[in-house]
Amino acid sequence: MKKTGLFIAAFLLLCFNTQGLQAAVRSWEIDKNHSNFYFSVNHIFSRIDGRFTDFSSTFLFDPNDLPASKIVFDIQVKSIITHNAKRDKHLLSQDFFDASRYPVINFTSTNIKKTGVNTFDIAGKFTIKGKSYDLVLPLKLIGIKDHPMVKGSEVMGFSGELTLDRLAYGVGNGKFVQYGVVGKLVKINLSLELLAPR
Repeated sequence: MKKTGLFIAAFLLLCFNTQGLQAAVRSWEIDKNHSNFYFSVNHIFSRIDGRFTDFSSTFLFDPNDLPASKIVFDIQVKSIITHNAKRDKHLLSQDFFDASRYPVINFTSTNIKKTGVNTFDIAGKFTIKGKSYDLVLPLKLIGIKDHPMVKGSEVMGFSGELTLDRLAYGVGNGKFVQYGVVGKLVKINLSLELLAPR
């Protein structure tokens, strides 16, 4: 009976210690007015640029405690903008994103690894059009400093870019690639500012 009590006490102590470690990782709020998810894709001889304007994030990050850090992005597909209403409507159709059936693109980190002085590989699950894929998102920490315009807050900046084959993720069936109209490679560019109380 005594051993059982000691075991329970040790288990509870371990749980409390783990919760304390989790709580030590700072939670950062994404500044939507100064953050962007950009993309670009070739169209015959030109390049089309666009972005998503509606997104949210869970951003628990401490460069000194990566195992307890976690990054989640949710992007609302219907917020896509390429500055052409007809093209935006086509992108939301079944030919591409099928936004009525799959309204959200999600990325959830599973592991964060430091690759340089201020660079990180964010491994995670990328979910688009109802299917999940393994994806590594490279991010560069631009810096952390007191926010010059928000009293009592710090601001953290990240940038990142990668190129994805949209056909590998079911965004299109390849017919527009065959026509030579829309490229299959999409360049993604992230520019992020995040805030946390000092």
